[in-house]
Amino acid sequence: MATTIIHNIKQLIGIQDSNVRTVSGRNLANLPVIEDAWLEIREGKINNFGSERERLPELLNGADEVIDAKHGIVAPAWCDSHTHLVFAKSREEEFVMRLQGKSYEEIAAAGGGILNSAAVLRNTPEDDLLESAQQRLNEIIRMGTGAVEIKSGYGLTPESEWKMLRVIRRLKEISPIPIKATFLGAHAVHPSFKSNPDAYVDQVINDMLPVVADEGLADYIDVFCDRGFFTPEQTERILEAGQNVGLKPKIHANELDYSGGIQVGVKHNAVSVDHLECTGNDEIAALKNSQTISTLLPQTAFFLNIDYPPARNIIDAGLPVALASDYNPGSSPSGNMFFAVALACIQMKMLPEEAINAATINGAAAMETENETGSITIGKRANLWISEPIPSYTFLPYSFGRAPIKHVIINGSIY
Repeated sequence: MATTIIHNIKQLIGIQDSNVRTVSGRNLANLPVIEDAWLEIREGKINNFGSERERLPELLNGADEVIDAKHGIVAPAWCDSHTHLVFAKSREEEFVMRLQGKSYEEIAAAGGGILNSAAVLRNTPEDDLLESAQQRLNEIIRMGTGAVEIKSGYGLTPESEWKMLRVIRRLKEISPIPIKATFLGAHAVHPSFKSNPDAYVDQVINDMLPVVADEGLADYIDVFCDRGFFTPEQTERILEAGQNVGLKPKIHANELDYSGGIQVGVKHNAVSVDHLECTGNDEIAALKNSQTISTLLPQTAFFLNIDYPPARNIIDAGLPVALASDYNPGSSPSGNMFFAVALACIQMKMLPEEAINAATINGAAAMETENETGSITIGKRANLWISEPIPSYTFLPYSFGRAPIKHVIINGSIY
């Protein structure tokens, strides 16, 4: 069996036992670390690790490959559980509109936003979508992401939604990292249903969903439950229909208002509820009685210049928190998880340990890849990154905007 040893590691971080699915509340601030460490990879998986004083000479002698970390940090790859990587074009013109004072809702009402992306995607060939999405996938892997969830939602017609999901399926087949697919036909109401949004909900349920289920195109079903998009009642209908064909719920909730989306997600045992900029005591109380993970997207709040989610209140209530990039063309055109972690610390007052845990083990749980990724655990995929020589892991959010990576290792090999 091929064996690789990484040695001369300043700090090996993110170590967890195999039975740890998430870390919550006060435990989020506990980031297990080994100083002056080594790590052994065998057949693409983490096989062992320890301090430099333990067994290193004999391990080096028996290794097929040796990687000198040169006093860098070694960490589990980021687990980005909320992205929209498949899209046809960027939307920098809307960026300028926002600079001119237009709101998110005003841009959407003028045919921008999600509807803009849907209009362009409809006329974009599937192979072109695959090519651009693969480029973005390679981009985020180079920035240290080792597992990702990708949503549809820029189709809004049956044919276009299926096209997006087929692109995601093709990405799964060629991707070196785990990908989860989410059907988000209810991302916005198609303009032709503007006067009768319930009829669009019917189309999502009766026309789009059966093909998604029959072709096995998605792992999850998602709804944008928020002001100006879908009501809790409409959301509930869609989630129930998805659950009836084996799709687990995820929710875009409470980005723009106290929408009831969190409560609907909890009621339907959603794997995660995502965004959560508008989260108060009632929402936190609902989450405390659930297994649902709160996924926060600080890059979106940064880019749209809206309030950040109340991370401290959620963590202090004893809940698990995940971080994701929300990589998309309209509200978060970046998949740089280092920046998401920095924003979590700078703007949401999360400790570095909390943010790193949220972006690794909890991010993995938010897309159910925690048995494969998200921590330094024997038996998990060797999806890791090695930093440049830096003082400590707290330098990562401190040096915001950078991805100080020397090597990315995917399935045991340098990417």
